[in-house]
Amino acid sequence: MSAKLSEIKNGNCATVTSIEDSSIRLKLMEMGLLPGKAVTVLFRAPLGDPIAIDVNGFVLSLRLDEASLILVEEPSLAIA
Repeated sequence: MSAKLSEIKNGNCATVTSIEDSSIRLKLMEMGLLPGKAVTVLFRAPLGDPIAIDVNGFVLSLRLDEASLILVEEPSLAIA
C-alpha cells in the first residue's frame, strides 16, 4: 500500500518508492532517501512536526511538508 512518509506511524518501517518533483528533491536524495531504501519513523515532536526518521543508520529530521513529498510502501502483513 502506497502512502506518504508523513502518514507513517511512529516505529513503523517503509520502503521509499519515489520522491515527488520539488525544489528539494535532489537534497532529499543526497541525504539517502532513494527509491528502494528502507526507512523507519522514530518519533515526532510534541506538536507532530518535525519527524525523525532512520535512514541507513542516520537520523534525519524532516518537516511534515518535506516528508509528504516522499512516497513509501509499507510491508503488507498478510498471512498466507
